[in-house]
Amino acid sequence: MSSTAQLLDQRATGHVKLHFGAGGVVRLREQGSAKIRIPPKSNEAILINTAGGLAGGDEVWVDLGVESGAKLCVTSQSAERVYRTIGPSASVHLEISVAAQGNLQWLPRETILFDGSSLDRTINVKLAASARFLGLESVVFGRAHSGETISALKYFESWHIEREGKLFHAERFVLDGALPRSKATLANAGAIATLILVDKNVESMAERVLPAIGKNGGVSAWNGKMVARLHAADGFQLRKVLNSVLCEIVGQTHLPKTWNI
Repeated sequence: MSSTAQLLDQRATGHVKLHFGAGGVVRLREQGSAKIRIPPKSNEAILINTAGGLAGGDEVWVDLGVESGAKLCVTSQSAERVYRTIGPSASVHLEISVAAQGNLQWLPRETILFDGSSLDRTINVKLAASARFLGLESVVFGRAHSGETISALKYFESWHIEREGKLFHAERFVLDGALPRSKATLANAGAIATLILVDKNVESMAERVLPAIGKNGGVSAWNGKMVARLHAADGFQLRKVLNSVLCEIVGQTHLPKTWNI
C-alpha cells in the first residue's frame, strides 16, 4: 500500500444533513466526525467537528435545507483548523437549499490554515425566488501572535449559487504556494473573508455596512445580491470587523452565540 493510500485509510469523514421547517427540525442525520446541535426552541444550529480539525484526506459534507417560511442560522462551535498535509487536500462540501420565503444564514467561525495545509471547499446554494441567503467564509493564515509564518499552502474556495434554477452567482478563489503579497493581492493581510447576501433591497444594506467595513475591504450590490470582501492583520481584528458588519445585517441580538466566545 502506498503512503498516500495509507494516509487516506486513516482519515476522518463526517456527514451532516439537516432540513428545517417552520415548526423546527424536519430531518436530521449525523455520520462520522460531523455533529450538529440545536438548543431547545432555537433556530440556531451549531456544527461540531469531533475530529478536532482537518488533516490531509479528511472529508466533510454538510447538507442544509430550509422549507417555506422557515428561518435557520448555522454556525460552528469554534474555529476550524486545517493542518499540514503530506499529500491530499482536506475537503469540505456544502449543499444548501432554501424554499420560498425561507431564510438561511451560513455563519461559521473562521478557518485557520496552517503552514503546508491544503483545503478544497465547495459551496453550492439553490434558492427560490423569494428566499433569503446570507453566507460567510473567513480564513486566517496561521497564528501570527504565536510566531507562526506561512511559507506555502493550498486553498481552493468555490461558490455556486442558483436562483429559480438559473445561475445567479459563481466565483472561484485559489491560493497555491507562497502567499501573494503584492499591493494588488493580499498585501499584509493575515485574514480575509467573503460575505454574500441574497435579498431584496441589498443596495440600501450595502450603504449600511460600508461604514462598518471602513478601510478593511469593500462592498458591491447589484441584481439582488451584495458581495463584501474583507481583510485584516489577523483573525482577531477580522472578527471585530465582521461582528460590526453582521450586526448591521442581522442585528446584535441575532448574532450566533458562538461568536460571542
